[in-house]
Amino acid sequence: MTNNNPIGVFDSGIGGTSIWSAIHDLLPNEKTIYLADSKNAPYGQKSKDEIVALSKKNVEFLLDNNCKLIVVACNTATTNAIRELRADYDIPFVGIEPAIKPAANNSQTQVIGILATKGTLNSELFNKTAEMFQNTTIIEQVGYGLVQLIEDGNLYSPEMTQLLESYLQPMIDANIDYLVLGCSHYPYLIPQIKKILPDHIKIIDSGEAVARQTKNLLRDKVGFTDSLENDPVFYVNSNPAVLESILDYKYPVIQKDF
Repeated sequence: MTNNNPIGVFDSGIGGTSIWSAIHDLLPNEKTIYLADSKNAPYGQKSKDEIVALSKKNVEFLLDNNCKLIVVACNTATTNAIRELRADYDIPFVGIEPAIKPAANNSQTQVIGILATKGTLNSELFNKTAEMFQNTTIIEQVGYGLVQLIEDGNLYSPEMTQLLESYLQPMIDANIDYLVLGCSHYPYLIPQIKKILPDHIKIIDSGEAVARQTKNLLRDKVGFTDSLENDPVFYVNSNPAVLESILDYKYPVIQKDF
């Protein structure tokens, strides 16, 4: 079974490129369309209704571009909107949510940290998942300001360092041994996070798991491509400079209002 249509990937901004990269590494022959809704970033401070509406807008854009499967590369959009997306659209969706399960199951201290957006931590889906691990203490921390600094191109700014230290130190003091990154922007902070955390604390993000699930759905339901035309396409509805830099200027970025 083959299907030469592209895989669609969307996020509230540039952070979902961490998910796109994992998908592209695992499935290099598949054409992908990445949609960065940077004009409306961050999603984490918006209401559920706003997040659902923005997610549907993004899905409509990707469907207009004939995508065969859509990856919601945003924890906030997944935890607040994926149920509505699956109900309203007849296309497979892959979501992303904080990887609480592997952290809780492998923790030796039974204390784990979650760094995520307010929208993710307040969502029904996140709280239902967290309730499954009653024997684990989960230290939740909203990453106020982190996404906006990344979107503004201030990844290595003094303000970023100060925020990360203030968010992570209480987790260190609480004796976490796993830190779960609950936002697709946050993997770009791993080099800085590692400078703050003791070496024994492991960092978990969801990129590889999402890529594997994408591959499974292609195999079982959608079909792999047999086309040789597989150059990725990137769209953004704000200044493309930050997205271009995150991609190391390897791919053209199309600025388009949507």
